[in-house]
Amino acid sequence: MASILVTGGTGFIGKKLCKLLSNKGHKVAILSRNQHTKHNRYYWNLATQHIDAKAIVKADYIIHLAGAGIADKRWTNERKRILIDSRVESANLLFEKVKELNPNLKAFISASGIGYYGATTSTKIDTENDAPGNDFISSICEVWEKAASQFSTLNIRTVIFRTGVVLSREGGALEKLSQPIKLGVGAALGSGEQFIPWIHVDDLCNIYLEAIENNELEGIYNAVAPEHITNKSLTKIIAKKIKKPLWLPNIPAFVLKLIFGEMAVILLEGSRVSSEKIVSTGFKFKYPTLTKALHNLL
Repeated sequence: MASILVTGGTGFIGKKLCKLLSNKGHKVAILSRNQHTKHNRYYWNLATQHIDAKAIVKADYIIHLAGAGIADKRWTNERKRILIDSRVESANLLFEKVKELNPNLKAFISASGIGYYGATTSTKIDTENDAPGNDFISSICEVWEKAASQFSTLNIRTVIFRTGVVLSREGGALEKLSQPIKLGVGAALGSGEQFIPWIHVDDLCNIYLEAIENNELEGIYNAVAPEHITNKSLTKIIAKKIKKPLWLPNIPAFVLKLIFGEMAVILLEGSRVSSEKIVSTGFKFKYPTLTKALHNLL
């Protein structure tokens, strides 16, 4: 049994992951921005650079999921700052506290995103060895990973998962994608030819569990399902699954840009991302195809 400290543990991924870790016999604690009396909740505050020392001292592993939602709000200058700081400054604070209080931490495991490769649509399949893109979404991931990688300087095993679009029953992208289809107004976005690298939430949680239980996992891995799906195909498969017709034309790119501003790029662009590296470790996806994933989720 290991003691695992999770940031972002109250999000839809964090909740699922914490439940899985607990069911596997691990002792799970959560860092929270609210002060709790619960025995497994510890307070932290980025503004004051405070973390309850007991949370760090007791941890065998830290899983860092915290970060403001990329697609929650339009990307104003202030929102961009929040998106970066919520990831980078939180990782920096964890690093300083671990260095001070628990330099023998067994592993630091951090989320990142496939946005690292940039919001582009191409024939290329992105791998972990590729250079970052040159747009805002890639710059977030680049500095996020740089902050997480500090832990390796303390000889702490460091694992980073570049995560695709997470499909889940509770919150996340699937609800947003399926709701218009359920209402009879679903349609592909833009050209519809952009790829959506995705992963079932259960597979993602099992990848994090693997990083706890397999000491051979180290470095950067893409956390995406093996199957490559375009936005158009995804929309059709969801509609077929919930037995709703698609009769509207694709939503034009300019409409999405008017609604979402610069953030529309993450809806309109996307390339394939390779899962070969994580598969080569022996990890087996429970939901390797979208059809199988949606059969479970819908």
